[in-house]
Parts: sequence; C-alpha cells; structure tokens
Amino acid sequence: MTPRLHPSSLDTLPAAVARPAFDRYALQPGIVHLGIGAFMRAHLAPITEAALAAGDTRFGIVGVSLRQPDTRDALAPQDGLYTLAVRDADEHGRRRERLQVVGAVLSVLVAPEHPQAVLDQIADPATRIVSLTVTEKGYCLDPATGRLRRDHPDIAHDLVQSADAVAPVSAIGFLVRGLAARRAQGRGPVTLLSLDNLPANGHTLRGAVLAFAEAVDPSLALWIDTHCTFPCSMVDRIVPRTTDADRDAISTALGLRDAWPVLGESFLDWAVEDRFAAGRPDWTLGGARFVAAAEPWEHLKLRMVNGTHSCIAYLSVMAGWTTVDMAITQPDLRAFIEVLMREEIEPTLPDLPGLDLAAYRQSLLQRYANPALAHRTKQIAMDGSQKLPQRLLGTVRDRLRDGSSVARLGLAVAAWLHFLRGVDELGQPYPIDDPQAEALTALHRATIGQRLDREAVGAMLGHAPVFGDLAGRAPLVDAVCVALQSLALRGVAGTLRQWAESGEHA
Repeated sequence: MTPRLHPSSLDTLPAAVARPAFDRYALQPGIVHLGIGAFMRAHLAPITEAALAAGDTRFGIVGVSLRQPDTRDALAPQDGLYTLAVRDADEHGRRRERLQVVGAVLSVLVAPEHPQAVLDQIADPATRIVSLTVTEKGYCLDPATGRLRRDHPDIAHDLVQSADAVAPVSAIGFLVRGLAARRAQGRGPVTLLSLDNLPANGHTLRGAVLAFAEAVDPSLALWIDTHCTFPCSMVDRIVPRTTDADRDAISTALGLRDAWPVLGESFLDWAVEDRFAAGRPDWTLGGARFVAAAEPWEHLKLRMVNGTHSCIAYLSVMAGWTTVDMAITQPDLRAFIEVLMREEIEPTLPDLPGLDLAAYRQSLLQRYANPALAHRTKQIAMDGSQKLPQRLLGTVRDRLRDGSSVARLGLAVAAWLHFLRGVDELGQPYPIDDPQAEALTALHRATIGQRLDREAVGAMLGHAPVFGDLAGRAPLVDAVCVALQSLALRGVAGTLRQWAESGEHA
C-alpha cells in the first residue's frame, strides 16, 4: 500500500516537488479561515506559504469546515499537508504540471462537531485575521439588496442562541459570537477578510456582521465597528473540482497518497486593501498586491471573469459542452464572449491605470482555453440566483442607466433562464443546484415553461430576490425575450451562429 503524505515522508518526495521551507511546528495559528474548500487551499494558503517561508511564523492557518467533515478527515492523517497541482499547457497543447506540498494549514475544525472550538479559536489572542470563502450563499444575504436576511433559517437559528449554549450554524453567526467572546475576554482587535466573489466584499461582510451584532447587542456592534477592520479584496484563480483521477495521478507523481490535493491554473491575482487591525503576512511574496482601494479590481474580476464564466457555463451545459476549454474552442461562442466583453462589459469598468484591457481580454480567453484544467461547466453553473446579481446584473444596470444596449447581456441572462428548465438539448436531465431552486423552477414552469412571449419573460424577470429593481425594465425584457426565443428555436449553437453571422441578435 502506498504510504500517506505526511511530514515524516517529505524527504521521500521527488526533487521537483516543492515542499514547506519552514518549521511547521514553530508556527502560531494567526489566521482562522471559515470555509476551507478547494479555492482557499489553492489561493490563500500557498500565498501565505511564501510569507511563512520568509520567516514570519505568526500566521499559520486553522481551517474551519462549516458543514461537512470531509476536508478534516482527508487532511488530519496528513497533519494538514496537501498538494497543489498547478496546471497549464505548452504551445502544443500538452499538459504541464508543477506540484507543491503546502504546509500553511495547521489543523481543520469541523464546526457542527465542536462549535465551541471554533468560537475559542476566533477569540484566541494569537488570532489576528479571520478570513472566509463561503460562496455568495454563505453570507445569507438578499441577492437583490445585499442586506442580511434575518429570516434566513441559519440566521434565525443563530440569533436565538443563548449566551450559555452557543452553537451557530452560519458563518456570520460564528463570526459575531466569536467576536463577542473576544470582547468578553478582553482580547485585542482582529481583521475580518472576505475572499468571496462579492462586490465590495469587505463592506458587504461588515454590513452583515454589524446587522447581526446589532440584533444581538448594540454595544457589541459598536465594539466590532471600533476594533475590527474589513478590507475589500479581489481574488482570481481558476480552481476546478478535484476528481478521483486527479487524486490518483498526483499521488502517483508524489510516490505518496494524498487524499485531497487541489488544482489551480498558473495565473493568480489578489488585490487586497491594506487595512489590517492586528498585522498581516507579507502576501506580496506570494503574488498579492496591496492596494488603497480594491473596488476597481473587483469590478474587473466580477464582470469580465465571473460574468463571462457564468455565461459560458449556462450556454455550455445546455449545449452539452462539459468543460470550459471544450466550450471556448467553439468559434462562435468564443467570438460572442469576446464581443460581450469588448462592447458591453468593458465600457462599464472604472479607470484602471496601467491595465491594457485588450491584452487582459485576450489573456482571459487564453485562460479559458487551458485544456489542463478541465473546469466543468456544471460546477460553475451552481447557485445562479446568488451569482447573477453580482456577475451580470450590475453591468446590466449600468448599461440601462446610460441608455446603452443590453442585447448580449440579455443572451447571458436568457442562458440562465434556459438552464433552469433542467434538461439539456440532448434530452439529458440535471439538477438545479441553487438555494432558490424550488421557487425558480416553479416560476419557470408557470411562465416561460408555458410560452415564450414578452409577458411570460417579464414575469420571470419579476422575481425580486434575483432581479430586484430590474423587474419590468423594457430593454432587458425585450433582449431576454428575443434571446430565449432564439435558444428555443435554434438551440445554443444555432443562436451563437446567428450572432456571428449578423453581429446582432437573431
């Protein structure tokens, strides 16, 4: 049986495999990270690894799984070690891979099993940063307004907890209850840092935390607002889901069994505001950039990368294109995405001094074409009700405010609505993985599932939890209606071909 990846086995690794360049047992647990999924382990952890290797031992990471024990169960026998496989392709399309064993994660807590241990770690005097990647739905916000939903089942549960029996289930509940313990114990300030794809993610996190704290104890909200900082940040790296085949291939290359490696592209970007209440690692050593304001970079990422990623995903799932690299090789789809960026997204972006948008656009198309990642379109298509307001609808609002066309954005929105029918163009059903799946599929059946006229489309776009004030906006209704009719008549490939031939909608 192949031995397990473990600190005691690092000396047996092939010479080409990078490994921790520091004494892990000298590290302090300075970062608590809620939501220790693949993205965090392919982004925050290796960036922190570089700072640790330079000698700053204050920022070891304690990960927290908010739902399942699978990450803890995989990493605990490995003493927190795991492998990051950075994959790209050479000029001939042949896959290249660099392997790095990451040692920044000291331990993983499972919140449902030991909620008090999570609260204690947040309150621990060594903790300087509490970061999180819990996806858009993990903030329990109203997607249309960005405000905390006090009627969300997790938030409602956490608000009624007593001081004697605290067992939160939401990320916001853990943060506020942990900060309450920190205040009660006279501990120092701490930074709360969102790494999720949300507009103004630091401000969004601050709003949710303060709203929850205000409902619990107004004096706690005041303490948090006085002692904690909430920097905004923009994170960018494509991290596909790890498959069993990936696990086997990476373990073979290591000569050791790694139960849960992660994958990532060679591209990595992180722009983070330098507002930390209790110090921070020198993340520039791992490729981060400290900036005065992250907002321009957030807009760039959310609209150019995430917006087009979602558009590709919904069109591709319907057409049967299973991975992004497969999809972007379709000439008409690639042409559509490029024009969508150039004509309708880029004009809404803030000024970004020093950034060549044309070069950025081409580099993004090249990233999508990376065959080594095999990023599955169904993975990207999850949680559309939470993602579209940030990724596409903000751009739509800006275009409508300026009186500009939303024809191409209309097709992107129509692609999601088309996807909600739950059956692709090959007749294969798939689940709608979305917090609002039940309401959305019922509305779909009652409206555009019956007919594709303007009234039905308008009713679908009237779903306030997603579309908010965009309900009834005639230019959007018209654009989506035309696009949906074309998708139903011609299919995805035919609709994209019509765009390519006419330069306008069908």
